[in-house]
Amino acid sequence: MSFKEKIKGIGGNASYEAKARVLREQLEAKLPAGLKLPSAILEDPPLDITRIAETCGLLTVQELAITELDATAVCQKIAAGELTAVEAVTAFGKRAAIAHQLTACLMDFFLDEGIKQAQQLDEYFHKEGKVIGPLHGLPISVKGHYALKGTVGCGGFLVNMETSTEDCDMTSILRSLGAVFYVKTNQPQSVMHLESKSSYGRVLNPHNTNLTAGGSSGGESALVAMKGSCMGIGTDGGGSIRCPSAHCGIYGIRPSSRTTPTHGNLWYQHGQDGVFPSTGPMCRSARDMRLFLEAVLGANPSLRDPDALPIPLKVPDLTQKKLRVGIMMHDGVVMPHPPTMRALNLVKEKLEASSEVEVVDYIPYDHDRGYSLIRELYYEDGGATVRHLLEEGGEDMHPLTEWVISPPHVKNHDAAQIWKLRDQRDDYRREYSDHWWSQNVDVVVCPPFQGTASPHDTTKYWSYTAIWNLLDYPGAVFPTGLVADPTVDIYQESPRPMSAADEYNISLYDAAIFKRAPVSLQTVSRRFNDGLVLAAQDVIERILQS
Repeated sequence: MSFKEKIKGIGGNASYEAKARVLREQLEAKLPAGLKLPSAILEDPPLDITRIAETCGLLTVQELAITELDATAVCQKIAAGELTAVEAVTAFGKRAAIAHQLTACLMDFFLDEGIKQAQQLDEYFHKEGKVIGPLHGLPISVKGHYALKGTVGCGGFLVNMETSTEDCDMTSILRSLGAVFYVKTNQPQSVMHLESKSSYGRVLNPHNTNLTAGGSSGGESALVAMKGSCMGIGTDGGGSIRCPSAHCGIYGIRPSSRTTPTHGNLWYQHGQDGVFPSTGPMCRSARDMRLFLEAVLGANPSLRDPDALPIPLKVPDLTQKKLRVGIMMHDGVVMPHPPTMRALNLVKEKLEASSEVEVVDYIPYDHDRGYSLIRELYYEDGGATVRHLLEEGGEDMHPLTEWVISPPHVKNHDAAQIWKLRDQRDDYRREYSDHWWSQNVDVVVCPPFQGTASPHDTTKYWSYTAIWNLLDYPGAVFPTGLVADPTVDIYQESPRPMSAADEYNISLYDAAIFKRAPVSLQTVSRRFNDGLVLAAQDVIERILQS
């Protein structure tokens, strides 16, 4: 299928902006006319747009109540006959349409198809008196590069856009568990930014639209924060679940790689396995992360995908064990901004005062070297594939795409150089494993980013998440309940940069710019300790909120 056939109505010689405009118009035409926001709201929205859906008059009282529920509550109410699948997807679909007009969070909208799917589930429930699976009737939003039959998908570039003819493994499994699909969400060019700007627009942070919603799963984070979804699925190869979840004040977990399914996702570097991506949930509560992983792993994805690892989720009972928590205040390269330091100090103080946990200072191990390794591993061809795809599609290169494929970190490798690079990766992993054991910790609490959400087009340091991708350590992000406060979150003395990256990060900080941005933290443990991460995060969050 040619590029012109894939994107109907866009001429091959048209400018990139003309092609992007057609895509945006095609999506806008799918939104119901009755859900269009008044021009007065769209032309002059407030900085914090999270409450507009509640005040715009486009949703009923019942629909607003439904969209306040987390995914676990939705599933419980449907299973108890207190809520229908049609009611659930209709409410979230309508709120998603509102969210997109304010944040550019969507790539495709197909609520009518979602309602048809929900009707079939309701008919089954009415006839059989039971649900078909643990996610029966749950509306789930889907990141753009998951293949979902009959919907628009994209591997990060105009040239690899398609209408998918079949589900990928993840969406197929979720469908079999009873999930209902109604939207696909926006992601950045190349799917390799910690921001999200594409042909469909720039995704805005609902809490402060001057800031990014994060990436590459930024459409998901914005949509969940706007309550147009109670659960979405993202991917994470360098922080793309955890960063946007943190930026938008929601929950997200990057499971150990190859435990959750990735086969069939739309991508452009198939066979590149220097770093394995992971797939996981982005949601409204901690219990939703567990709901998702128990359901998906319970479906035994390794029976479909020979590359998937058959490792069940085991969540330990921590009531009989004193949890040993390491607190990593910084990574030795970039010092987090004041709001994040305030959250770290608070969690450390609370945990130290608790009898449930033992707290130690966690010393990072050569994170600068690890980050340099993963940057080089991402594009072992020196970025040639990215440049080719952009040229083939007549697509302008985004500045953050140019940054991510630029020297000195990115270079072309021959086979022997790739072997050497993989050997360096494996040596670092072994060294880090030995270091972790020497610290004698069960989990580490650390920043998920070097601050709160960043201003647009400025995110050029990923190590607070990417280091754990290199090590393949699972990590969950959770909101602390704090928000950036310009009257409190100021440097008490002039900061002294630890590195060039730190100097850049310091230059970005103006307390007023980050007003009301959510402040989140990250819980990490060793590979395959996903259940421990969930259990520890519950304990840590409960103590923090006490």
